[in-house]
Amino acid sequence: MDLIERIVEQFGRWFSQPLFHVGAVEVGLSRIAIALLIVALTWLMSSRFERAVRRLAAQGKVTRMSGSGAYALGRVIRYASIVVGLLIGLRILGVELTNLAILGGAIGVGIGIGLQNIFNNFLSGIVLLFEKTLKVGDFVELEFGLVGRVAEIDMRYTRITTNDLVDVMVPNSQFTDKRVTNWSYGEHTRRLHIPFGVAYTARKDEVRAAGIEAARQVEGTALVEGRMPDVWLVGFGDSSLNFELVVWVSDKLLTAPARAVALYLWAIHEALAKRNIEIPYPQRDVHLRSGRLEVAFPPDGAGTQRWTLSQA
Repeated sequence: MDLIERIVEQFGRWFSQPLFHVGAVEVGLSRIAIALLIVALTWLMSSRFERAVRRLAAQGKVTRMSGSGAYALGRVIRYASIVVGLLIGLRILGVELTNLAILGGAIGVGIGIGLQNIFNNFLSGIVLLFEKTLKVGDFVELEFGLVGRVAEIDMRYTRITTNDLVDVMVPNSQFTDKRVTNWSYGEHTRRLHIPFGVAYTARKDEVRAAGIEAARQVEGTALVEGRMPDVWLVGFGDSSLNFELVVWVSDKLLTAPARAVALYLWAIHEALAKRNIEIPYPQRDVHLRSGRLEVAFPPDGAGTQRWTLSQA
């Protein structure tokens, strides 16, 4: 028993022994442990508070706050709590808040050396949370081609989840400095233009009827007054009349643009085939100015037949 008491006494003495001085404050393991404990508890409590705010908003118990507003509020309070916890921890270690000006100068030098990107992304994240031009759940397209849903706005990056369930971490500055297309910012519907071509012998009214029928066959097509599907003649190609199926889609197809185009093309092909409307192959006119040109191909798997073309 005496041995255990001596061990505890020795451990307590060693634990409270100062390791270094910060001004007039002796800093030992006990102060370091208390400071780390305060920072850890602040981090834990801020995370729990953030989740609680989101849960209350999701359950409708905070009637004046949307889901995006709850997310932004929780994130800002979390960041502020972490800063407060760090300041308290530094104060326990003997760092006077008035001395933080020196630390601020050192951080400024660090920013000039190579930390500007980190601070730029952090401040961009704060701007995104307050402006609410980008919210969790929005479906966006970035300037470099990435398309997906916003899953998380963090301190340094925004996590984008693609339709293939691939998570891409994008620096926050990309959303404030570059062009971002938000497909679901104010509307939950979008107009698609599906191009297709038919032979010049096809009747335009039949093509239009086939396109509208195809649009009605696809689940997710908006069929409301003022947003009914239509077919536009948009050009005269080398081998075909060029049309576009112009159709408004609901949220179900809004977030899956590649799948939506595939569904409409499938339906258009079936509707054209049903009406015997030909989708032409590329055609070229060959003008023989002089000499002879021999053409050969096997008809129906039989022996090769040859035709010789010559100048008239």
